[in-house]
Amino acid sequence: MKRSFLLSLAILPLIAGCGSVSVGVGVGGASGGLGAGVGVSTDVGGGARTGSGVVVVPMFKITSKGVGEEVGTLMLMDSRGGLRIEPALGSLPPGAHGFHMHEVGDCGPGMKDGKTQAGIAAGGHYDPHATGKHAGPTGDGHKGDLPVLMVDKEGNATVTLHALHLSVNDARGRSFVVHKGDDNFSDQPKPLGGGGERIACGVVPVAG
Repeated sequence: MKRSFLLSLAILPLIAGCGSVSVGVGVGGASGGLGAGVGVSTDVGGGARTGSGVVVVPMFKITSKGVGEEVGTLMLMDSRGGLRIEPALGSLPPGAHGFHMHEVGDCGPGMKDGKTQAGIAAGGHYDPHATGKHAGPTGDGHKGDLPVLMVDKEGNATVTLHALHLSVNDARGRSFVVHKGDDNFSDQPKPLGGGGERIACGVVPVAG
C-alpha cells in the first residue's frame, strides 16, 4: 500500500468541508514510525467533531523482528463524544480485535516472558491514574482502553470509534496497538482482555 494513496484516502473527506488544511509529517518513537499532523481552520462538519486539530497516524504491521509494511491510517480528532478515531486500515485478519492506546510512542519489539515479542516497546495501556485494571472504554480502568476494532471479511477496518475519556492531547507521543484477538474488557480469564499478541501499531506525533 503506498503512503501517498493512504494519506489521500484519509484526508480527502476533510478537504470537501474545510476552508483550509495544512499537513505536516514527522517521525515518532524509536521505531521510526511516521506521523502526519493536519491542522484545520474551520469545523470539519458532521456535527460530532469539535475543535480544530486533526492528526493522521500511519499504522504498520509489527512482528518480533520489528515494524513492517504500512496497513493504513487512523484519523484522530476531538469531538463531543471524546476522542474520535476514524480508521482506514487494510490487510488485517477479519473479526474483532483488541485495540488500545499504549503509554509509549514506539512500535518496536521487546522482551516479555523471556522472549522477543512484537510491539512490546509500546509499553502498557495508557493508565495515568494507575488503576492497574482493564475495564474497557466505559469502565474505571485504563484510559487507553478502546472499543474493539472490527475488521470485515476483506480485511478492512473503517468503522469510526469514540473514546469518551480521551482527547487528541492525551494521544500525543503515544501509540495505538491492534491485537490479534478480541477484547472482553476484563482481566479475567486472561489479563488485558485476552487479545494476545500485538499485530499492528502506529505512533502519534507529538506536535501537529
